[in-house]
Amino acid sequence: MDTLNRFLFDNHPIRGEITRLEQTYQAVLDNHTYPVAVQNLLGELLVVTSLLTATLKFEGDIAVQLQGDGALSLAVVNGNDQQQLRGVARVNGEIADDATLKDMVGNGYIVITITPKNGERYQGIVGLEKDTLIGCIENYFMQSEQLPTRLFVKTGVHNNKPMAAGILLQILPANDDTAESFEHLSALTETITADELLQLSTDEILYRLYNQEQVRLFETDDITFKCGCSRQRSEDSLMTLPANEIDEILSEDGSNIDIHCDYCGKHYLFDSIDIAEIRNRHKVNYH
Repeated sequence: MDTLNRFLFDNHPIRGEITRLEQTYQAVLDNHTYPVAVQNLLGELLVVTSLLTATLKFEGDIAVQLQGDGALSLAVVNGNDQQQLRGVARVNGEIADDATLKDMVGNGYIVITITPKNGERYQGIVGLEKDTLIGCIENYFMQSEQLPTRLFVKTGVHNNKPMAAGILLQILPANDDTAESFEHLSALTETITADELLQLSTDEILYRLYNQEQVRLFETDDITFKCGCSRQRSEDSLMTLPANEIDEILSEDGSNIDIHCDYCGKHYLFDSIDIAEIRNRHKVNYH
């Protein structure tokens, strides 16, 4: 089970979160043959999106999108306040297993879009001023939230399955003179190894890192993979195309239109009879 846990330090004005992903991460990688470096980056993006969503405490959707002019032109993870995640990447060239963020993306940036159910949509743009995705996201918190934040994220393989996990530490708003506490807890958290973060339980991780501290652990939130695609959405997108273009696709592709979802790999097939029925339902007049 993929999980997120929030925790607080009773003796420090600092909060934390731990996210651990396996099934969700696997679902994002299924039906794709991403280079190893891209797989790792998607794992980091999934963890970061989960941690961001929990930290911002809002109802709605979030998208963390990385784009540039390199071989990795796009990597995006969508999530919501229910901790439902999905992600996809677009690769247009060779990427070495040990490629850095800059190697993959080239000249690029990160776009974080928050769309609350109630309220205005917010979009923040972060330049790739750091060498890692994690460093760039920490910059985002300093620029937009003005809250010192540290992220510790690891990806790897456990029991022959891809795993990604991360810890977030953040100073609580409206608290001054916390630099020493924050540095102390950050130094403790930096000692976590990839194997420990990926394999130990949340309780074991907290004890391993903070056994001299007073830590309050809150209820677990489940994280799941969920794709928003559907046959209805595919129909709606088809109806945005000109009628003659749809007819041309049908004649060229052997009587079927195949709409493929990049996120989950599903195919939605429409033949000429389907199109006629859809047009009738939509009551579209073509001249």
